[in-house]
Amino acid sequence: MENSVFDTENSRSQMRKGLLEYCTLLAIARGELYASDILNELKADNLIVVEGTLYPLLSRLKSDHLLEYTWKESKAGPPRKYYRLTKEGKDALEQLNQTWHELSLSINSLIKKYEKNN
Repeated sequence: MENSVFDTENSRSQMRKGLLEYCTLLAIARGELYASDILNELKADNLIVVEGTLYPLLSRLKSDHLLEYTWKESKAGPPRKYYRLTKEGKDALEQLNQTWHELSLSINSLIKKYEKNN
């Protein structure tokens, strides 16, 4: 029988990617943010994100009508896009909040059962 090693790092990465859309909406929900501010906030919360991941996500969220942006002049270079949630984005975030609440209750219940037996 062949020994296989479970790649926990890959699983962790996939979990983060799966939650990235939700976390991005949460960050933007507090007010208009520039893309690098979003990146910094996600990184500060230990959600490792690179520009190559964030920009396509922002573009898709805009195409899905969950985000909109405005151009604002910058003191340090060209104008910048500042993102904010649309009405649809706020509604989607509320639905994702409910889903997260339900999932976290279920997962926490499973973790408690696991810990009880170990």
